[in-house]
Amino acid sequence: MALVEVVKYNGTPDVFAWKFPSEELGNWTQLIVNESQEAVLFKGGQALDVFPSGRHTLETANIPILNNIINLPFGGHSPFTAEVWYVNKVHSLDVKWGTASPIQLQDPKYKVFVPLRSFGQFGIRIEDSKKFLIKLVGTLPVFDKENLGNYFRGLYLTKAKDSIASYLINKQISLLEINAYLDELSDHIKAKMVPVLDDYGIQLINFYVNDINVPEDDPAVIQLKSALAKRAEMDIVGYNYIQERSFDTLEGAATNPGSIQSGMMGAGIGLGMGVGVGGSFGSQMGGISQNINVNKEMKACRQCNASMEKEARFCGNCGHDNSEAASNSNEVVKCSGCGAVIAKGAKFCPECGDVYIPCPNCRADVPSGAGVCPSCGSMMPQPCPGCGFMIEKAPAKFCPECGLPLVKKCPGCNAEIKGTLKFCPDCGNKL
Repeated sequence: MALVEVVKYNGTPDVFAWKFPSEELGNWTQLIVNESQEAVLFKGGQALDVFPSGRHTLETANIPILNNIINLPFGGHSPFTAEVWYVNKVHSLDVKWGTASPIQLQDPKYKVFVPLRSFGQFGIRIEDSKKFLIKLVGTLPVFDKENLGNYFRGLYLTKAKDSIASYLINKQISLLEINAYLDELSDHIKAKMVPVLDDYGIQLINFYVNDINVPEDDPAVIQLKSALAKRAEMDIVGYNYIQERSFDTLEGAATNPGSIQSGMMGAGIGLGMGVGVGGSFGSQMGGISQNINVNKEMKACRQCNASMEKEARFCGNCGHDNSEAASNSNEVVKCSGCGAVIAKGAKFCPECGDVYIPCPNCRADVPSGAGVCPSCGSMMPQPCPGCGFMIEKAPAKFCPECGLPLVKKCPGCNAEIKGTLKFCPDCGNKL
């Protein structure tokens, strides 16, 4: 029987646990443990002792349990069978993780189902060698980074999916804006994974979500990006969806050669475009139209105060519904969160408990933190960060109550930041 005299392991950094191939040892065997390792001696399936870095001689003097397990008929130099495990104690910071298949989530802002993928990396360190070997490694001869990823893939996928979904819903963040919150989301997932890994003797050093993206060829993503691009175009040009549909209808009628009213429709398109976006020429066209309708009874729009025919329902300037039914329906306020009806005078939604924040212009429920009313487009009062005074005229440079400056500079690009934004709209730097 050949006895091993020196036990040593110089392994690669991606191996967390390695079993010495021979079990024929003698109690004079030299056990060499490197600075970044720990050695654990097993006998009969029982963990006897943990050896730190240095040179150790396997004797019954430094392993008292061996004296009770092994007969020593050879004058203190008896052979015995035992297992020696080496555990890597270095910080492994490049353990990759990612979602193999897209996660289907509903965008809390635009209410469409969008698939997303997420990936990143995390760092670990084996903190309790005995617990790690007994609970996780078992009888495997080698436990490396690939084994670790296979064992805990279900853990980080579940925690990542649950954390991303709950974070989006609670914060009311769109899937297209989630990359601005990767630091907070990484800390959120790490806090959920720490107690699970600690139960296996593993310390979670860090956890990073490097990117969250959506497939560019998905139909829902294409439709959502197209709608956002269209809305941005309307904001730049200066008209809304109702006005665009009106222009399309008039243009279609004017270009129809079979229509006897094509000439009048063409003139109507020119008149409408002049009034809507023509500047001073639009003002002249508006005066002409008022002279044409001088004998007709007129009224003022409830939304923009523009002049319109008394029998007309929609305003030609802003598209607001001026009918009595619409006026009465404005008294019914619906919750911006769940859509439930909020009774007159109530301060909270009776269904979800969300705070009722009324728009000073149309009394609609405005989501918390919104600077503009989504119903009428009016600017919302913003609290002064110094004294809490509600500033109704926005954007203001100073608080009218305490005089605190409300315009700050971005440390990244030196752009002016108004209000209480958390990120710079020009460079994305966190404020």
